[in-house]
Amino acid sequence: MKEKILSLLLSDAAVQEQYLNTLRRSEFLEPEKALLLAVLQDAIASYQKYCSARDRVGKERFSEAEHWIMHKGDDWIFTFDNVCELLGLDPQYVREGIREWGARSRTQEKPRRRQGLRRQAA
Repeated sequence: MKEKILSLLLSDAAVQEQYLNTLRRSEFLEPEKALLLAVLQDAIASYQKYCSARDRVGKERFSEAEHWIMHKGDDWIFTFDNVCELLGLDPQYVREGIREWGARSRTQEKPRRRQGLRRQAA
């Protein structure tokens, strides 16, 4: 793949050098990208784990994760939007997927609660 791209850039030495510098730099950024991915995964895991929490701590954790994920903006390097973009992800697409998961989770949760209440009443 690198060879194909380089063959396209052979005519322009400056562009070729920029590409090679970016390629070299990306190898050094892998630990940082792994850290960003861990931050994103932790937020999504907390959102999913605590979405139906009943206790104060669980509700707070869900609220923090939800606020970070749903807040739009790039006023800080570690905003959801910036983390997604640095990882090459579309923040709005990821956000929509999380919202859809939450909606499905809530609709699946309601029948189980009703069944549990019926068993207790019996």
